[in-house]
Amino acid sequence: MPAAGFTSPRSSAGIKPETQTKTNIMNALLDYAYTSAVKPASLDLTDEQLMAMLQRRDPVALEFLYDRHSAIVKSLGMKVVHNEAEAEDLLQEIFMEIWNRAAGYDPAKGKPLGWIVTLARRRAIDRLRKCQSHCRAEDRLRDEVEQQPDSWTTDPEEDFVMADIRETLLKLLKTLPLAQQQAIELAFYQGMSQREIAAHTGIPLGTIKTRLELGLKKLTAALKDYAGEF
Repeated sequence: MPAAGFTSPRSSAGIKPETQTKTNIMNALLDYAYTSAVKPASLDLTDEQLMAMLQRRDPVALEFLYDRHSAIVKSLGMKVVHNEAEAEDLLQEIFMEIWNRAAGYDPAKGKPLGWIVTLARRRAIDRLRKCQSHCRAEDRLRDEVEQQPDSWTTDPEEDFVMADIRETLLKLLKTLPLAQQQAIELAFYQGMSQREIAAHTGIPLGTIKTRLELGLKKLTAALKDYAGEF
């Protein structure tokens, strides 16, 4: 993995064709010099030292950590998502998150590898939940199409009524407190369970249940008032 933000001291801009071969040789020598001079230094650095460098925004430290621990991180991802391509994408996301969240690492609370593994496990589980939620939504849609094929050929009047109901629901939803809106949207528009909403938002499960219950009660009461106007 190339060091984030690393810029080669050479540039190919403006190279004439007759000098291309010499430039390629020079580039190869520079690559060799960089590898020989920089890479072995990582063997003398502990994970704690690399994390300290990372907190100072040293991109070389991220490269060393990747070389040292990427196999472990990818293996953990594979155990969770069971898909090579997903695990590879996950690996890149995790090391970007390590770079972005390095300032939050506290050596007093544990070893760097433990911190990295914990972060990787959470990211892998989040990705798995998103995949499962997406699959469930696709399954529900497919089941609805198979079980009610005529539902896609309703008459214009019925379409108009349903559109009016949806518009009314959206208007009423916007009258709820923002926290209750979010919980209902995640539950009914994204198909998340209460536990998935809690994990996705970082909010306790009990709070999510309360928000859903209060929001649905308010929507029900508002719909009754709306129906009473006709």
